[in-house]
Amino acid sequence: MGLHMNWILFLILFPLLPAVLLLFFRSVSIQKWIVLVASALVCAGSIGLAVTCTQAKGQYFPITSDIFNKLIVAGDIVLALVFLYVCRRLPLKRYWIPLLAIVQYAAVVWFDLSGRVPETTHYIFVDNLSVIMALVIGIVGSIIAVYTIGYMEHYHKKHPEIPDRRGKFIATTFLFFFAMYGIIFSNTITWIYFFWEITTLCSFIMIGYSRTKEAVHNSFRALWMLLVGGLAFAAAILYASSICGSVDLRQLLAMDKSVVMLPILLMSFAGINKAAQFPFAKWLLGAMVAPTPSSALLHSSTMVKAGVYIVLRCAPVLHDTAAGAMVALVGGLSFVAASALAVSQRDAKLVLAYSTIGNLGMIILCAGIGSHLTLWAAVLLIIFHALAKALMFLCVGTVEQMTGSRDIEKMHGLITRMPLLTIIMLVGIAGMFLAPFGMLISKWAVIEALATRNPAFPVIVIFGGSLMLFFWMKWMGKLIAVTGPQPRQDEGIGIEWFALTGLAVLTTLAVPLYPFVGIHMIEPLYGFSPMLNWNVIWIVGIMLGLILILPLGFFIHWKNLVHVEPYLCGANVTDTHQFMGSLGSARDWSFRNCYIDKYFSEEKLFRGALVGSIVLLILMFSMEKL
Repeated sequence: MGLHMNWILFLILFPLLPAVLLLFFRSVSIQKWIVLVASALVCAGSIGLAVTCTQAKGQYFPITSDIFNKLIVAGDIVLALVFLYVCRRLPLKRYWIPLLAIVQYAAVVWFDLSGRVPETTHYIFVDNLSVIMALVIGIVGSIIAVYTIGYMEHYHKKHPEIPDRRGKFIATTFLFFFAMYGIIFSNTITWIYFFWEITTLCSFIMIGYSRTKEAVHNSFRALWMLLVGGLAFAAAILYASSICGSVDLRQLLAMDKSVVMLPILLMSFAGINKAAQFPFAKWLLGAMVAPTPSSALLHSSTMVKAGVYIVLRCAPVLHDTAAGAMVALVGGLSFVAASALAVSQRDAKLVLAYSTIGNLGMIILCAGIGSHLTLWAAVLLIIFHALAKALMFLCVGTVEQMTGSRDIEKMHGLITRMPLLTIIMLVGIAGMFLAPFGMLISKWAVIEALATRNPAFPVIVIFGGSLMLFFWMKWMGKLIAVTGPQPRQDEGIGIEWFALTGLAVLTTLAVPLYPFVGIHMIEPLYGFSPMLNWNVIWIVGIMLGLILILPLGFFIHWKNLVHVEPYLCGANVTDTHQFMGSLGSARDWSFRNCYIDKYFSEEKLFRGALVGSIVLLILMFSMEKL
């Protein structure tokens, strides 16, 4: 028990050290070594915890000293003051943003200082879900931190007008790790709330990094939207303390559903908010203005995963309730709507953003149902989504730096211009939707789990999955088109290669390793799943070998790609990039994807998704007693 506690305390507290050091040391070379060493230690700590602590039942660690509670209260006060400080220059017409902070922190701090918060001794705990989340944060997050070193150097060379505050940016990354580890290892909702709001502050800092008008606007939009979730979390604390008589999450989950349902729904609402589900999707879409590493962090291993994590923790209470069904439908609506909206996007980051909202929606769908099979599938989704989505964001960020664009149309024939990077992108796309890579395994598990419940849920997954297949296939087709020799554009990529190749390898290895993870980490939590059947495992193994032919084929032969002129029904001219038009004049030809704006544009779908999700959230709270 002592060893486990040491690992947990190390993971929670250690990231604060590099965060502080990065603020003090301005030398880029020193910052590089701080990031490399700290990332390696965080990654090693997560793996060390996983090796020594894998079990089904949670371990709860007593803390008898009151000093930690006092530090949490002091931290709440500091956070409240920080939020008010960043809002100091807002116009009066946006008064509701500081008001959201004042209301929730005034209530929570007053409750803490009045001594009305019920006492508990088990503030720290760990189980297999915590260990899986720790591995996602430690491994994927550390790789993103290493990637940030090279990325930010290129970023400021291309944007000399933006003040170089990379030390503050990377320090925020490690503060993120501190907050995420605090969330997953805390057993009291008062502690979770403190760490929860730190992630809100970190996202605000990262989104507004460039300090352009758009960045500032989007950062404050993210701030007020996330503070709404924080307000719901604060209300859950007050209700649980006053009515349920406990802030111990383990005790709350063991209580009668009729007693504890309201605070559980309030925390689920906060999770839906943090996971950028409709109607709160706008904050995550606006986060695309930030440097790419922050997008990767917000979308893959940290910010949004906090949201789905807390809903998964609430799942035992949501199971077989009308309110839980509404939570599931909010996730299902977000999955289908975001997948449809991604079809009409040309901006690669927006495609990834909508894809993130959609995949997190499927996890919320599983958590709302709350059966052992859907929870099993949800954990698989968390693992595979973190790896593949982080890889795709970092690839897009590198493409944007090398080519000056993240327009998918301008990635046409990228295999000839940036062959190695394109091969890595193919692995990332395969990880998102191709058999037998992770996301398809996860969706298969979701359909298997939902088939015996409500027939509407499998339809949601199948329809949304089909839309995802469509936009991923469009993107893949642009990447691998070979129409003519192109100049190389991948010179200058340095330490970023380590992050890109590392995530590509992990995305691939996660597939053959998923039976091991399922048997030793997920099954002890939620029981046996049909996805662990040996027949399924053999089929997946065979398909893995077959599907790897695509990226490996390009990897082996990319130097000998055959460049041919397009055949245009005999209408070619001397310039291979033109053809003879029907009026006898030479015209440029191009391949363009189909975006079906008439049916899938934001103008058509976004408002409907907002209204539908708001109705479902109202129904969720109105069905509290059902």
